[in-house]
Amino acid sequence: MKKYTKNIGVGFTALALSIGASLVQAADTIKVGVLHSLSGTMAISETTLKDTVLMLIDEQNKKGGLLGKKLEPVVVDPASNWPLFAEKARELLEKDKVDVVFGCWTSVSRKSVLPVFEELNGLLFYPVQYEGEESSKNVFYTGAAPNQQAIPAVDYLMNEVGVKRWVLAGTDYVYPRTTNKILEAYLKAKGVAAKDIMINYTPFGHSDWQSIVSDIKKFGSAGAKTAVVSTINGDANVPFYKELANQGISAEDIPVVAFSVGEEELSGLDTKPLVGHLAAWNYFMSVDSDVNTDFIDSWKAFIKDSKRVTNDPMEAHFIGFNMWAEAVKKAGTTDVDKVSNAIIGVTVPNLSGGYATMMPNHHITKPVLIGEIQEDGQFETVWQTAGAVMGDAWSDYLEGSKDITADWTAPLVCGNYNVKTGKCSGQNY
Repeated sequence: MKKYTKNIGVGFTALALSIGASLVQAADTIKVGVLHSLSGTMAISETTLKDTVLMLIDEQNKKGGLLGKKLEPVVVDPASNWPLFAEKARELLEKDKVDVVFGCWTSVSRKSVLPVFEELNGLLFYPVQYEGEESSKNVFYTGAAPNQQAIPAVDYLMNEVGVKRWVLAGTDYVYPRTTNKILEAYLKAKGVAAKDIMINYTPFGHSDWQSIVSDIKKFGSAGAKTAVVSTINGDANVPFYKELANQGISAEDIPVVAFSVGEEELSGLDTKPLVGHLAAWNYFMSVDSDVNTDFIDSWKAFIKDSKRVTNDPMEAHFIGFNMWAEAVKKAGTTDVDKVSNAIIGVTVPNLSGGYATMMPNHHITKPVLIGEIQEDGQFETVWQTAGAVMGDAWSDYLEGSKDITADWTAPLVCGNYNVKTGKCSGQNY
């Protein structure tokens, strides 16, 4: 009996040492989760963002890491499967114990993971333009809100191009539907009649555009200047633009302004028929600045391909990652709550030669640029805001939203505060 007890004690000692060694080993690195689709319909856009985060981690490690520790990437593939995004997010937070996650592209993927991040108090940096109408204490939105992309793009078309009739074409999910709801309300507030607004939605991966483009062509033949505002996402853009060219629709006839087509998507297209069509972003690879030149050089060296391009969501990750790193240094820890408090007001360079600041509503300041597609797949900036625009989490043009503000600093600490009633309608959003 004594021998058995002794062995038990030795076993527990060995187990304790093993657990202790594992904890020490785990504490030696800061784990960074990467939650982007590497397969499926969104891989065309998201794989590059995975590589961008890996490059940023590599560069930070060459600087000595953070808090004396190396950063360790943990990459998962949610495969353009929205429920799988939630599973992979839970895996990153519970199993892998990551300190922060950079990821998602579509709003449906973000909506899928949001309850997981709030339940487990994780930290997500979301790098893509979105529809707004949300503010979570666990998410930092480094892509554009509608007032930083969609509204300025419509203003440009209306004021500079003289557009009178509007086609709102999008992929059938939350981002296009909510954005178009905002744009429809905005256009009507500007005096545009309902008959001059055509709205169309297609599934992810949609490939047969013949009849839809034919309808757009017919809608645009009424004698008034017509434009397409496109919230089409992913690889469906390739056959859409091809069909425009097939039916002889040029930028002079019916210009398209896209919110989800950047340099990466254009690199897979014959761009000659697309010259003159537009995109609204907060960054273009063609921007002339020293910091952008350095970023492009670093990207091509890291990816080992001199032909690879950069794009807007990559810049959003560049900004978000650097903001997070500064907040970690400022807080002296990777603790989510302390980093979330420390990051408010943090200012870092953007790639346009200016600066981005994290605001109390978890959105950042961004310039807005309108660019024309060139034959080489790049954009020539034809219009931009005079300075940076502060992202608005809640639209000024929707009933039920225009009286709501988000502010995660004391004393409000609320993402859904009604300024008329003086009440917070929800803990998070």
